[in-house]
Amino acid sequence: MTTADYIALAFFAWVWVAYSWLLHGRTFFGRTSLTHAMTERRREWIYNSLRRDLKMIDTQIMAGLQNGTAFFASTSIFAIGSCFALLGATEKVDAVFADLPFVFHGGHAVFEMKVGGLAALFGYAFFKFGWSYRLFNYCTILFGSIPMMRDSERDIIAAERAAERVIRMNVIAGSNFNEGLRAIFLSIGYLGWFINPYVFMLTTAIVIFVLARRQFFSEARLAIMDAGPPSSLHLSAIRRDMPSSDGRDLPEGL
Repeated sequence: MTTADYIALAFFAWVWVAYSWLLHGRTFFGRTSLTHAMTERRREWIYNSLRRDLKMIDTQIMAGLQNGTAFFASTSIFAIGSCFALLGATEKVDAVFADLPFVFHGGHAVFEMKVGGLAALFGYAFFKFGWSYRLFNYCTILFGSIPMMRDSERDIIAAERAAERVIRMNVIAGSNFNEGLRAIFLSIGYLGWFINPYVFMLTTAIVIFVLARRQFFSEARLAIMDAGPPSSLHLSAIRRDMPSSDGRDLPEGL
């Protein structure tokens, strides 16, 4: 490995740590991150479930979170297997890299070390996704301990404590999922190292730029921030004693 390789690897690690530290902060240039904004939406969701006895919607949301986590965990396992398969094709890779321009190939040992690093990235992602899946499972169990609406009204303090347990577990599970997903994204930048260390630093910077933009400057962030309804929107309650627009009376159950 050359000095440029060591610098690129250190740059990769520093950018990863700096970005993670940035997301743990509350704001960036006065902007709340998408992750922190979603934490508040999680809280609203759980507290809203206290107002309804039928919680099938909530259990479906929990199942969707678990299924998405399981998908990425299994994908990480397949990626690790692909890395080991790539180690067995070193000679073929040498032949391909020899014909490519701007590719600095340092030999078998360096190539195998790079592939090992890529496998380590996917291994880290797998452990994060696996732990997130387990925590979402715990979150589902804790959610089952939330009292029914009548019991919540009778003892609101106990109901809020149960809701806070679910919220904390859900936020921790979501945080681990985000960290695993971040490793998957950064593995795209890591692929630039197989070309040369300068491309490695460039692709890493591009990935971090895209992730930071999505967290602090994206339309998705604006979509979940608190905002008033548009002025053209008029909501009015439907009176039960008024006929419907087609002249038929509304049934009593509606």
